[in-house]
Amino acid sequence: MQPTRPLLPYIAIAFATLFWGSSFAAMKVTITDLGPWSVMWARMATALLVVLPFAWKLWPREYRAGDWKLLLPFVGFQPCLYFLLESNALRFTSSSQAGLISASVPLMVAVGAHYILHEKVARETVAGLFISLAGVVWLTLAGSPSEAASNPLLGNTLDLGAMVSAVGYVLLVKKLTERYDPWTLTALQIVAGFVFFSPGALFFFRGGFQALTALQLATLAYLGAFVSLGAFGLYNLGIKYIPANRASALVNMIPVIAVLLGWILLGERLNGSQVVAAVCVLGGVWLSQRTGRADSKT
Repeated sequence: MQPTRPLLPYIAIAFATLFWGSSFAAMKVTITDLGPWSVMWARMATALLVVLPFAWKLWPREYRAGDWKLLLPFVGFQPCLYFLLESNALRFTSSSQAGLISASVPLMVAVGAHYILHEKVARETVAGLFISLAGVVWLTLAGSPSEAASNPLLGNTLDLGAMVSAVGYVLLVKKLTERYDPWTLTALQIVAGFVFFSPGALFFFRGGFQALTALQLATLAYLGAFVSLGAFGLYNLGIKYIPANRASALVNMIPVIAVLLGWILLGERLNGSQVVAAVCVLGGVWLSQRTGRADSKT
């Protein structure tokens, strides 16, 4: 069933992309003082508080025997494994570099869809994937330790693993939204994330919670309500109605938003080699999406 307003899915995914792009800088504000487990638990706890009043509407009534084989890896990839890797990555790399690495997601989705969903992938798309991944490797190796990125090699490697988890999530959510309500899937993600990151509650209340500034508390609330809940809900809603490759193409805006906010809010910079590597990453993405647009017209 298609929505009555065909632009709404694209608008939903555009806002999800905006929230995700802003999350790199927002995480950087809190991760140093609280640590990854505490930040992620606080995010999931905030999102769960928002979801609880609607729990009776979000109960998975569509469940069929055997669906756990899809639902378990779905919530395992996102939020559990993805956020575990991403939050730790931001301890060692800058939000700008982490955001640029997310540009590889649409290309990996295209390749994953080819082998798992048997979708056709043009040679230019494969070329774009290798160019983009080469740029990610270059971006990582060209990084030097700094205040914003103490160990870019480790941080960027962890973030690339997070992007692989994101690909698994995209492929599974496209399959699951054929029967499941997108907001039901989002609620399952929030519950799974809350349980998975529950050890962080101990560190949260025993750590520097009392010393958090008003900005950090507001940032945690934003990450929970708008990024953990809002972005995933909007993305799950959008991908229900449009092809996965088009939905993932909009994710290309994440690096732009991440780099821009990293520069404005955190004063982060890329060195000369990393700027060239960033162009390489985005160039590979452009090559693949240019091919996708051309194919869609034939």
